[in-house]
Order: sequence, then structure tokens, then C-alpha cells
Amino acid sequence: LTQPVTPDLLVSPSSQDGDLGSECPEDRGNWTGRLDFLLSCIGYCVGLGNVWRFPYRAYTNGGGAFLVPYFIMLAICGIPIFFMELSLGQFSSLGPLAVWKISPLFKGVGMGTILIVSLVAIYYNMIIAYVLFYLFASLTSDLPWQHCGNWWNTDLCLDHHVIKAGNNTLPVNISNTVSPSEEYWSRYVLHIQGSSGIGDPGRIRWNLCLCLLLSWTIVYLCILKGVKSSGKVVYFTATFPYLILVMLLIRGVTLEGAWKGIQFYLTPQFDHLLSSKVWIEAALQIFYSLGVGFGGLLTFASYNTFHQNIYRDTFIVTLGNAITSILAGFAIFSVLGYMSQELGVPVNQVAKAGPGLAFVVYPQAMTMLPLSPFWSFLFFFMLLTLGLDSQFAFMETIVTAVTDEFPYYLRPKKASFSAVICIALFLMGLILTTEGGMYWLVLLDDYSAGFGLMVVVITTCLVVTRVYGMKRFCRDIHMMLGFKPGPYFRACWMVLSPATMMALLVYNIVKYQPSEYGNYRFPTWAEVLGILMGVLSCLMIPMGMVVAVLQEEGTLWEVGVQQASRPAMDWGPSLEENRTGVYVASLAGSQSPKPLMVHMRKYGGITSYENTAIEVDREMEEEDEEESM
Repeated sequence: LTQPVTPDLLVSPSSQDGDLGSECPEDRGNWTGRLDFLLSCIGYCVGLGNVWRFPYRAYTNGGGAFLVPYFIMLAICGIPIFFMELSLGQFSSLGPLAVWKISPLFKGVGMGTILIVSLVAIYYNMIIAYVLFYLFASLTSDLPWQHCGNWWNTDLCLDHHVIKAGNNTLPVNISNTVSPSEEYWSRYVLHIQGSSGIGDPGRIRWNLCLCLLLSWTIVYLCILKGVKSSGKVVYFTATFPYLILVMLLIRGVTLEGAWKGIQFYLTPQFDHLLSSKVWIEAALQIFYSLGVGFGGLLTFASYNTFHQNIYRDTFIVTLGNAITSILAGFAIFSVLGYMSQELGVPVNQVAKAGPGLAFVVYPQAMTMLPLSPFWSFLFFFMLLTLGLDSQFAFMETIVTAVTDEFPYYLRPKKASFSAVICIALFLMGLILTTEGGMYWLVLLDDYSAGFGLMVVVITTCLVVTRVYGMKRFCRDIHMMLGFKPGPYFRACWMVLSPATMMALLVYNIVKYQPSEYGNYRFPTWAEVLGILMGVLSCLMIPMGMVVAVLQEEGTLWEVGVQQASRPAMDWGPSLEENRTGVYVASLAGSQSPKPLMVHMRKYGGITSYENTAIEVDREMEEEDEEESM
């Protein structure tokens, strides 16, 4: 076999023998399969929130009527910002820190993103540890939360068999009783009675600690080789949840009383649409469900080839995510309808959101079914696969961001660096495995990705459209995809998306409520600590500005700020053959007068993308002539 010949124009001046110079950092790599990127994005976006947050949000905000603001907010906020993040990542082939070569003055936005993702990764893996705990507990013939009479149960415990028997003879007062599944969760799994509050974490629960260690080990093994390994794992973790979801849905709708739950879930209450709260809730659901602002989308797109059709992928992922949320609502509420009929109570008394649904209500419903350990195992296995691929994205974001900053030192040692990050985050998460760990988890969940994340997304939107320039950004997309974004995307990027995000931010601040867990109210110092978590990610932006300006020479405004806000010299496509117009010959060691010549030598002709490059060059020349006149 003959060795491929490197075109002369791609040879760096430091290499005498025709090979690329040894000074170049190790290659970042790309996705190895056609579906790796698409499945990774689906796995990242479709997470635990689709199962335990969307159905509850829908029924509390107008049922079926909630779908109206949900899809409007998807069109205004979700799809445009999703496409913007993918475009930035794919165009530059850089992670969430290095991508700020687009405007070095705002590199602090990238630092804020990494801080947020690190905090979220700590507690998100703890939730996966809880799921693993229940998964192992389901490997039995009799579920441990099925009956009262265990050492962790109290006199208030009352199981559904007694309630059902009572309904047939005398009415049973269940208002002051607790279900076996609730006591199993709080008194056995968490052992929360051993802690008096967030300031008294108590002892480490070693069974939870081992589950956390196992979850970090699984995550590390899956991201060991970066996107080459995680891109293969998602073929299972992104598709298998759908199989289980369909099984749970079919089982759910065949249960007696299921339609009562589904009716409760979807009955439209259109009067709710007049409330601003419903529209805000819809925007928040879109915002967190798609994972914009966390850097995961940008990171995944940075491993694409330059001409990957991310426009098509954007619609596949965002609409697929919305449909999955609606489907999950049917699977959850059909079982809750059956449960309410069994207990003889209204559906709204058994419906909960968040961990309460996953670890109390649904496990209790499982005990009412024949073959309950089998259905319980399936449910928690689905939660495990849903959670893992979101966690892969968080970890890949952190590792990629830092390795792109120090490619010469860290890229060859990416596996070791990933291990260091995993160990560090595991050690930081140990406080979550204590008896009072749930209080810390609630604090992290409420504040780590709250207003700080919104500030990051708003700033990104404004910098790309105002500082970098809408015309230039659209030209970059034209160069990459062969067409410019239409008026819908431009209108959303310029006005609608940032305005909606600003409204969300203001609403969150005005309607601020202190954190609580059940009847426990957090002390003032814990609230302050939580607010500082959010503020710190915002403070990264002005801190980054100060550093960027100090690195520039000259006076503060005329040279410092203006120079730091312009794109760096090496901003643009990572491969020289994709650089055209203003991006020609701006890579270190570049000798190429026209990347188009490289393409023609490489492929023996001009493709549609080269025609696009010629068009973009012509547009740039015309614009330069207009400016000079």
C-alpha cells in the first residue's frame, strides 16, 4: 500500500522530510461513526428531567394546554440557541474555553461554564449512585420497600395492602401515615434521621459511598478514550431507555385506572395560558431539558467534520427530546392513575416531581404490580442509562475544555487527566453520601445552575450577535453548511432568544424562594453559600475581561478593550483546507496562499463546498470595497 502524500502547501516550514512538524499538538480526534454525534446529543438532552420533571410541570401548569407555550418556547429559545452552540463548536473545533478566541475579552464566559458544569457533575453522579442503590435492591424476590415491619420503619408506616383491605370494610385515615417506600428512602437509603440539618452532615453512608465510587468508575471507563469510547457507549445508553419506556408505557396503559392518570395529565386548562408563570415554566423546561449553556453541545459538535449537517441534527434532537418528554408523561401518569385507584385517593395526592417521584412514588407503584422486582429493575435501569450519557457530556466538556487550552501537555495524557478529574469530583461529592447529604444535594441542585447559567447563555448570545457580528457569524455558517441561516434564526438570535432569557432571569430573581427539603428550611448561611455559587460563575466574566485587557499592550480602551474583543489571529476552522477569505494563512506555520488549491490538489476538482468558499470570498471582497469607500 502506498503512503498518502501530504500536499506541499500543507507542510509546515519546520518539517524538512514532508511530515508535519513535531511541534504540532496531538490530534484531538473525531467521532468514528456516522451516528455517534447524533446519539450523543440525544443521550445528553434526554435525561432524568424528561421523566421526573416534565410530566409534573405539565399537569401543574394547565395539562394539555401546557404544550402550547412549551412548543412556542422551543421555537423561540430552544432550537435557535441549540443551533448556535453546535455552529460555534463545529466551526472552530474547540471546547468551551478555547472557543472564546472568537472574542478573547469574554473568555470568562467559558470559565463560568466550566464552574457550573463541575458543580452539576458532582451532584448528578450522586443521583446516579441512588439509582444504582435501588437497582441492586431490586435484585430480590420481594422488594424491601414493599411492607412495613423492617427495622427502619416507624409506627406511622402503612402499606397499600392494609389500605385496600380497609377500603373494603371500614375507611382508613391515611392522612397521618407514611408509605413503606417513603420510609425506605428517607430512613434507610438516606438515613436522614441521623442528621439535624445541613450543618450536621453526620456519618458517611458506606453503601452510598460505594455506589458513588461505582458510578464514577463507570463514567471514567466510558470516557477513557474521549469521544472514541463514549461515542460507542451511547449506541446503547441513548437507545435502550426508549425500549424500556415503551415497555413501561404498554404496561401502564393496560392497568386498571390508568386513563384516570392520563386524563389528569393531559386535560387542557386553557385559562392557565393567561398566567405568566406557565410561560416561564415552559421556557425553564426547554432551557434545562436541552442542556444549552452547559458546554456539552459545543463540545460534541467540536468533534464533527467541518461540513456535518448540524442544521438537520438540531431539529432531530430538539423535537425528539420534546416527544420523549410527552411520551414519558404517559408512562408515568398511567401508573399513577392505577396507584390512585388502588389507594382510593385523588391522583394529585400521589403525583410528585424530582427525586420524590423516582425514589418514593414510582417504587411504591411497582410493589402493586405482579412481578414487581422485574418492573422495578427495568425502571431503575432506564434511569441509569438516561443519567449516564448526560454525565458523559458533563465530563467530556470539562476534559475537552482544559485539554484544548493546554494541547501540548494534556492531549497525550488525556486518559490520566480524565482520571484525575473523576477522582477530584468523587472526593468533593463524598459529603453527599453522608446522612445529611440530601440537604447538600438540594442546595447544589437549586443554585449551581440557576441564574448563573442564564447569564452565561445571554452573554454568549449577545457576544456572538453584537460583538462578533451577526453578518460574520452567518457567513461562517454559510462557509460551513453551504447556506446562510434564514430570517427566523437571525430574529431569534438578535432579539427573541436574549429577550426571553432576560425575562427568565428577572423572573427568577423577583420570585426567589429560599431552598427547602420537605419541612426543613435551610439556614441563612446555607442560602448565602448557594447564592455565592451562582454569583461566582457570573463573576468569572468580568475577571476574564480584566485578564484579557491586561494581556494587551497600549491604553486601556483604544487598544486593550477593542483589541481583546476582536477574534484572535488563529480563530476559524481548525484544518487549513477549510480556511477561506479572512481565515487564509492565519494558522501558525501556514504557507498556504489559498486553501482552495489544497482542495483541488487533494480531490482533483471543485466540490459544492469549494463553490461556497468562492462565493464567501467574493462576498468578503465586496464588503471590504464598500467599507473602504
